[in-house]
Amino acid sequence: MLRLAALGMFLYGLHDVVVGAADLLGAGTLEWWANVWRMLAGAMLALAAALVRVSMPGGLALAVAALLGLQSISLHNDAHFYGRLDLMVLPQTLRAVFAATLVALAHFGWGMVGGNPAEDPSEPSAPDSGSLRDRDVPKS
Repeated sequence: MLRLAALGMFLYGLHDVVVGAADLLGAGTLEWWANVWRMLAGAMLALAAALVRVSMPGGLALAVAALLGLQSISLHNDAHFYGRLDLMVLPQTLRAVFAATLVALAHFGWGMVGGNPAEDPSEPSAPDSGSLRDRDVPKS
């Protein structure tokens, strides 16, 4: 699940970087700062995807921050594209559900990284029988 979440976050971030750069350099339908914001939030999400994949502490928090940044700039951009609130509800809801799914996959996948969660690594599996020197010496 962690790999799927990281891949989804990376592709989502890469998509926003590419679309923001294309709009900034090409069509220019949005303000320059909106495109830069979208590209920076997308780059932050792509970086967070790598940190989430290696289970770095704070990686999931960075991903949530980037997803919230992308959601907020998307709300601004959709106001320019659709112009009406009733047309914005479905795309914004789907984007929020997708982001929540990515975070949930990463969160639940994070607990599966260490192997079998039923085993407690702090408890030794067999009692220690002493050092090798004690076992190798024949008893007289």
